[in-house]
Amino acid sequence: MAERVLVIGSGGREHALAWKLAQSPHVQQVLVAPGNAGTANSGKISNSAVSVNNHSILAQYCKDHNVGLVVVGPEVPLAAGIVDDLTAAGVTCFGPSAKAAQLEASKSFSKSFMDRHNIPTARWSSFTDPQDACKYIQDAEFPALVVKASGLAAGKGVVVARDKDEARKAVLDIMKDKAFGSAGETVVVEEQLEGEEVSCLCFSDGITVSPMPPAQDHKRLLDGDQGPNTGGMGAYCPTPQVSEEVLQEIKRSVLQKTVDGMREEGTPYVGVLYAGVMLTKQGPKVLEFNCRFGDPECQVLMPLLKSDLYEVLKNTLQADLSSSPVQWLENSAAVTVVMASGGYPASYKKGLEITGVSEMGIQVFHAGTALKEGGGVITSGGRVLTVTAVRPTLESALCSANEGVAVISFPDAVYRRDIGHHAITYLTRTRGLTYKDSGVDIAAGNRLVDVIKPLAKATSRPGCNAELGGFAGLFDLKAAGFTDPILVSGTDGVGTKLKITQACGIHSTLGQDLVAMCVNDVLAQGAEPLFFLDYFSCGCLDVRVASSVIGGIADACQMAGCALLVLGGIPVHTEYRFLFLLKDIMEGDLLIGVASSGLHSNGFSLVRKILERSGLQYSSPAPFGQPGQNIGEVLLTPTKIYSRLLQPILRSGAVKAYAHITGGGLLENIPRILPPELAVDLDASRWRIPAVFSWLQREGSLSEEEMSRTFNCGLGAVLVVSKQDAQRVLRLLQAREEAWIVGSLDSPGRSPDTSVLQNGALHGEHSTRKRTRVAVLISGTGTNLQALMEQVKKPSSSAEIVMVISNRPGVMGLKKASMAGIQTRVVDHKLYGSRAEFDGTIDKVLEEFGVELVCLAGFMRILTGPFVRKWSGECYRLEKLVFSATLLVLCANLQKGFVNFTHECNVSLNPQEEVDAGAIVVQEAVPILVTDTEDSLSERIREAEHRAFPAALELVGSGAVKLRDDGRIVWNQSVQG
Repeated sequence: MAERVLVIGSGGREHALAWKLAQSPHVQQVLVAPGNAGTANSGKISNSAVSVNNHSILAQYCKDHNVGLVVVGPEVPLAAGIVDDLTAAGVTCFGPSAKAAQLEASKSFSKSFMDRHNIPTARWSSFTDPQDACKYIQDAEFPALVVKASGLAAGKGVVVARDKDEARKAVLDIMKDKAFGSAGETVVVEEQLEGEEVSCLCFSDGITVSPMPPAQDHKRLLDGDQGPNTGGMGAYCPTPQVSEEVLQEIKRSVLQKTVDGMREEGTPYVGVLYAGVMLTKQGPKVLEFNCRFGDPECQVLMPLLKSDLYEVLKNTLQADLSSSPVQWLENSAAVTVVMASGGYPASYKKGLEITGVSEMGIQVFHAGTALKEGGGVITSGGRVLTVTAVRPTLESALCSANEGVAVISFPDAVYRRDIGHHAITYLTRTRGLTYKDSGVDIAAGNRLVDVIKPLAKATSRPGCNAELGGFAGLFDLKAAGFTDPILVSGTDGVGTKLKITQACGIHSTLGQDLVAMCVNDVLAQGAEPLFFLDYFSCGCLDVRVASSVIGGIADACQMAGCALLVLGGIPVHTEYRFLFLLKDIMEGDLLIGVASSGLHSNGFSLVRKILERSGLQYSSPAPFGQPGQNIGEVLLTPTKIYSRLLQPILRSGAVKAYAHITGGGLLENIPRILPPELAVDLDASRWRIPAVFSWLQREGSLSEEEMSRTFNCGLGAVLVVSKQDAQRVLRLLQAREEAWIVGSLDSPGRSPDTSVLQNGALHGEHSTRKRTRVAVLISGTGTNLQALMEQVKKPSSSAEIVMVISNRPGVMGLKKASMAGIQTRVVDHKLYGSRAEFDGTIDKVLEEFGVELVCLAGFMRILTGPFVRKWSGECYRLEKLVFSATLLVLCANLQKGFVNFTHECNVSLNPQEEVDAGAIVVQEAVPILVTDTEDSLSERIREAEHRAFPAALELVGSGAVKLRDDGRIVWNQSVQG
């Protein structure tokens, strides 16, 4: 059974952990406390306002909300004993105990521990008197230039001095001026080690250690390791400086020794152990220990983790690491670049607006961010975002991460452009330069050719004579069966839909979009596709991505019936044989529309703008499309290819003209094929308009003109035919595809003749009619919610459910809504001090989603007067029947001959603060039979509810019933009829 997981923390590390945990099928929901803007509402992930400082309250919260696992991100709660307290309360918590966390919480304890267990580290001494520390610096036989606050200082309590004077000043700053507060009451002075510093982390179950790939953090603020020390300005993984032999040495002499030593001292270490290691000429030496994932190391480790993180954490807690090896991606590198506020690590401004995050094609982990009132994201901390890229090589990952940073903007942003420069220097120093170093990987190109050769061969057709990798491709028109040919060519692309493919990491549909845009365009000239000529261009060749794109092109060429003549990736042009001249178009001709699959490849700049305004992510459950799809998957539905469908009909001579509905939408593409003296009359109620268009119009507040000038609105192709041929052509199309007679051609100003517009039974959603936006409030299983969801699927429905709110987390109704692609929210009444505060929060959510009608479906809370008055006439409730004692009495009395009982199932409008109050809209009697048991009667009452509730939804949503000022119902007969 899937569990709910709670992640403690608010930084980029916690966002990365939540992101990875959410990918597990074992995880139902990830709560983050307190979280940030990136974890606020992202698929399975949401924030929690529970206090993490009071461990008793936190433990009760976990029990009340069925939290099966708590994962602690920062070091402070670990040092404060959060794992001990939660575990004692019966809550499973991942991380070391407070005693084990001393390895990080006390530098003095850590250094003494390493000495006791012969773990290699720098020479050192600790002091509580600043004068003693300064004397030690002066007299030491080695460069004692590293000064550390012994306590926790958020990763900033270390000063690496250039000379003894600077080291002594650091002691005085820490101990006398309290630069790091109470963390500096004791200082540790260490020998300055020379070498390469790396971060070596491992999972530890108290006995076994499972090392992670070595990473490297960049502490200095500016390029070239200049500027002040920070909590980390970026990281990369893995580090080529750490060979497999060196990593095994670190595992043996550092990580395993530490875990063994802690167990020997009666303090088993369970969790993540982080060793900061210096690679010296004498071998690896420990600089410090951390008792958790590093930040920003976590942001490069999680994307490289192949195993299920939830399973890894569970195995660690169950001392089962040895039997379940942790798997990591091979032949991949990750780079994360931190974007910080201007002034960091000193004082900095907050509340600055962040733009461009939604444009990203790579992963962005939020750190110091918050949601802006009214929408948008603002800065709220020093380190604001971590932009992370995973690519086959370190160089390409750094390139992609820097490109991502360039898209994001907020005032005075600070970031480094040289993350990973130590590794790149190491790689170029240890081998001579190659053509690959300049960005050209011939071996990768050859691998790509080997992959795509069979793809191209599969598209071959008569006349095609081309060997992949040759200087040119040939196509013999005579061999293809053409005489006296005319060639038609066209060029098009997919526009900014490409940005969404990059953001979602889904490239397989791109090839069909590329081919379809070109094929459908030239098909409008009545041409037959012969071959598709393209060229693939990229900054860094990713064979996996390139083969996915080209595989999609090859599949699309087979759909279109054309050969893939030359390969590479971006279509240059396609050549066709012209088959016939278009016939005369005249008044009275009819228009037949052929269904699109959705947006196809146009209007995506506007789509991305609307998504940015809505605050949704590509990974969010889609409020349109099929249940279970996210927004990115629906938007990337590939463009339909119409060539095989339309060519036989075009050859028949029955089609006078064909318009490909692409850029410019319906308003600009249809007129392109018509004589100027004719006008088009379209009836949008005659075809099925996919729900994505309704959502875009509503969320973007788009006019009908803007919609029809930008999007295809459900029609990918429009044919002009005569009245005599219309039904025959329509039947041919409908045998293979959705198609409708959608309009006619007439002189401007003349009313159209619609007498021949016969589509038969239309089906699907007629999204041009505005539907009432409904929110359903539930508390449990949502059985009535299911009936409502089934109702709004019907084309005739006057309502759409845009939001489901529950006052109880984890109930089945929320899962049902999520599976149906409906947005959900939990407003837990236990977290609010008063009914008014609870109702006020619900009211804000309703306003946020533009809700027009509130439906209480098994909502087990009594609403306050102000809430009811605000939503007067727009709120209705099913008056639930009370079973148990009352019903048992009724059933018992049946045995005495009282058989004429009925019980009413009522749906009321504007429910009052009292239960069972409000004007009744729908009423259905449920007879009580002499043979009834409690279960049988309950089942029939539920059946009545499932009929009454949807009926009431349609009556109220359509405006057929309204509430008068005196609280009585008024019927609008024109609507009702």
